[in-house]
Amino acid sequence: MLDTLDAAAVRRWCTSGLAALQRHQGEIDDLNVYPVPDGDTGTNLVLTLTSAQQALAMDLGTLPDDGHTPHGHALRLMARGALLGARGNSGVILSQILRGLADALAAAPAVRGRQLAGALADAATAAYAAVARPVEGTLLSVVAAAARAAQRADSDDLRTVAGAAAEAATDALARTPEQLPELARAGVVDAGGRGLCLLLDALVEVITGESPGRPALAPAAPHRPGAAVRETGSDAYAYEVQYLLDATEEAVARLRGELAGLGDSLAVVGDGDGTWNVHVHVNDVGAAVEAGVVAGRPHRITVTRFADHPVPVPGPPPTPSGGRAAVVVATGAGIAELFAAEGAVVVPANPSTGELLDAVRATDAARVVVLPNDPNTQSVASAAAKEAHRLGIKVSVVPTRSPVQALAALAVRDPKRRFEDDVIAMAEAAGACRYAEVCHAGREALTVAGPCRPGDVLALVEGEVHLIGQDLTDTCTAVVDRMLGGGGELVTLLCGADAPAGLADRVRAHVERAWPFVEVQAYEGGQPHYPLLLGVE
Repeated sequence: MLDTLDAAAVRRWCTSGLAALQRHQGEIDDLNVYPVPDGDTGTNLVLTLTSAQQALAMDLGTLPDDGHTPHGHALRLMARGALLGARGNSGVILSQILRGLADALAAAPAVRGRQLAGALADAATAAYAAVARPVEGTLLSVVAAAARAAQRADSDDLRTVAGAAAEAATDALARTPEQLPELARAGVVDAGGRGLCLLLDALVEVITGESPGRPALAPAAPHRPGAAVRETGSDAYAYEVQYLLDATEEAVARLRGELAGLGDSLAVVGDGDGTWNVHVHVNDVGAAVEAGVVAGRPHRITVTRFADHPVPVPGPPPTPSGGRAAVVVATGAGIAELFAAEGAVVVPANPSTGELLDAVRATDAARVVVLPNDPNTQSVASAAAKEAHRLGIKVSVVPTRSPVQALAALAVRDPKRRFEDDVIAMAEAAGACRYAEVCHAGREALTVAGPCRPGDVLALVEGEVHLIGQDLTDTCTAVVDRMLGGGGELVTLLCGADAPAGLADRVRAHVERAWPFVEVQAYEGGQPHYPLLLGVE
């Protein structure tokens, strides 16, 4: 039995807690009914704590020169890893609970009962601060009850305080249906609260060497799968947007206000070093991402359309043994929204191997196709695919070189086909889509189409400069004519962030006059540098 919580105990707690969440992952997923049935809280908690464990495993042996104790450093690593890997509201809140513990205990010479009680109080405060509109009957109520019980224990004995907190959390979990009518009607307790109870029980086991021996949770009442996947918030919003953000506190304060006006289920939390995890449910994905761009540097952007993820029926915990997913590399809010509407996970341009691997793992699918959309990203995608194979995930890279090729590839996906056959069909569709980019020259250069000067309009087909012009619209229509001269039935236009108003309409009108049997689809892509991206199929 431990008298104090040291670094080794923190590490064992993380490992034990993750194992408990993994064992009960399916059970927690099945509890999701607030406010509509879903099935991802268990998965989100597992992914969040997995990231925390990875941070501990990578860096536990190095101590910074900041006066923190070994146990404080371990807790900070755990909290930092959880923040970077947080998924969904439950993961964001858990990361803040861990941060509250870390901040309170970082410099404490020893962690005994009273220190743990104070840290749990700070953790509860951080959890409530993470949510724009706190709701009782959720994970928040459970952590608050645990903190109150720990303080009431009024003891330096670590076992007494940890046991009191875990017991109170279990009691609070049982009361969540009394606080949320949705839980009462479904006959279940809160899913996030259930996860926290498992973590507190794991802490007690690490301290005492004995399992608390809780009775098994009653099976969840059957409920019909819904069409949306969400942990909190109104079903009036169709998308979940989440990203990491490097920004100042002043910028984040403004961001909170802007995002609050766009949707609900808002949570913006930080690690104290300028990195924030942003989570919100919205209908306007572009506005949510653009607000992050204004505030700072968003990265690891993920967009989920709830309608594309039907809730699974109760069953065994999810494992990387079934299911398919797509990960797409792209930039531009409009392009991100298009890919999200196709059910893909979007990763910002120029990702690292780790960021792509994170995105692949976050799909929780056993077979994943990656669309890099850039020749420079293909090698990174291939490296991520190799790493994923070591984790038991089959990843195939379709070598798309432009977002229009990725749109063509996603359009032919068919889950009824064998995965390998589906990848071939996607690769064929991407290869059959010729692509072009129109931009302005930034310097003098000698191209295959002749010399260009700064400000000239360049039209690149398949990566090579084919046309040099002075007028943007004229150059755009000219390159469309050149590409359609080789045949084509569909033209896709993606207008960039700097495109003048009406550019797509003028190009469309030209195609309708010159090529009356060709269909044109135009979208606001929002990509930088290129006023127009186009594809011909």
